[in-house]
Amino acid sequence: MANSKMNPKVDKYLIDGCMRCPLGATPDCKVNNWPEELEELRMIVLDCGLTEELKWGVPCYTFQKSNVLIISAFKEYCSLNFFKGALLKDAHRILEKPGENTQAGRLVKFTNVKQIVELEPVLKEYIYEAVEAEKAGLKVNTKKNPEPIPEELQNKFEDIPALKTAFDALTPGRQRAYILHFSAPKQSKTRVSRIEKYMEKILAGKGLND
Repeated sequence: MANSKMNPKVDKYLIDGCMRCPLGATPDCKVNNWPEELEELRMIVLDCGLTEELKWGVPCYTFQKSNVLIISAFKEYCSLNFFKGALLKDAHRILEKPGENTQAGRLVKFTNVKQIVELEPVLKEYIYEAVEAEKAGLKVNTKKNPEPIPEELQNKFEDIPALKTAFDALTPGRQRAYILHFSAPKQSKTRVSRIEKYMEKILAGKGLND
């Protein structure tokens, strides 16, 4: 695959962050913890020919409009996150679950540029494997949550995959609290309203009462 075109929106992200919290566009934004690392990951992914977009405030890389992976910045590390990482063979044992209940997503954590540079061939191998999975139309077989996920929340997950990734990373107790809270109203529009009200907290990794 040829090197892909850089998206100006991602250039802005690397300066200001995702802007989902008050720290956006300030020196305390988490992107400022990993400027070289994020740029290195970006170059590796673009070299694999994926399309660079900005979704949910973060760099998202797609193949024929299907989400393949995102790059994220956290306080303790930055990461490369595969939406369907569970499908990858992970021959080098570098993938982790974002949360114990995560079914589809897998990520690789980094704390310095050296790690990324050394893993570049492996990362590209995994990216190409993820693309092949998309070409083949493969899907992750997921188990149902003990607490039924309301249809309105499932629809949001399909529209915003990063929301599902963030939700899966929450502790089981936090997940259950959200599901019960979202399921309580009898009317669908009220359930949707509740979900939209708490989306930012979920994306920030917070619980219902945090």
